Amino acid sequence: MKWILYDIGGVIELVDDHSWPTELRARWSGRFGLLPAEYDARLAAADLPDTTVNVGVAERYWRGVADALNLSDADVESMRGELWDAYCGEENTELLEHARSLHGRCGLAILSNSGDGAREEEERRFGLSEIFAPICYSHEQGVLKPDARAFEQALDRMGAPAGEVLFIDDNLPNVHAAQALGIRAVLHHDNAVTIDAIARFLAE
Repeated sequence: MKWILYDIGGVIELVDDHSWPTELRARWSGRFGLLPAEYDARLAAADLPDTTVNVGVAERYWRGVADALNLSDADVESMRGELWDAYCGEENTELLEHARSLHGRCGLAILSNSGDGAREEEERRFGLSEIFAPICYSHEQGVLKPDARAFEQALDRMGAPAGEVLFIDDNLPNVHAAQALGIRAVLHHDNAVTIDAIARFLAE
């Protein structure tokens, strides 16, 4: 069986992962009366857990942020909501509906760099488990793309050989890493182009 392996942010979610962290940093530092450099220094000194490769650390992370910036519970709740809104962006309806249409023709899976809590938040917003299985998150697997181990774990969970998988990502280093393992990969920048690449792969 052939498989289509999707990234999330910038592919099935409409979001610019390169800009929103900087925008939130500027917003939050200004809100709490800090220069960006002072904001960064306080968080660096807090020794926060890495939420991208660890599961179950979100509460400790946010307690550390609150202590470092002298925030109230309400401040933290506001920040958490703003972070997930920025992180998740909006549903790429066209690509998700296309994925739904492929059920029965191929396997559909996700491999995404992520933050602790992403599974719950993205499931609540987009119902990804109704379409994709497995959903492979970096914070659960303990490794980030483009590390080869991220792709190897996904292949193992799919039970698929590399040559039977088409990987879709909006970051070129991740595309190159997949290709180095023998996975077919396309750089996503346009729904129509990606959908055409999927059709050609499945027709082979």
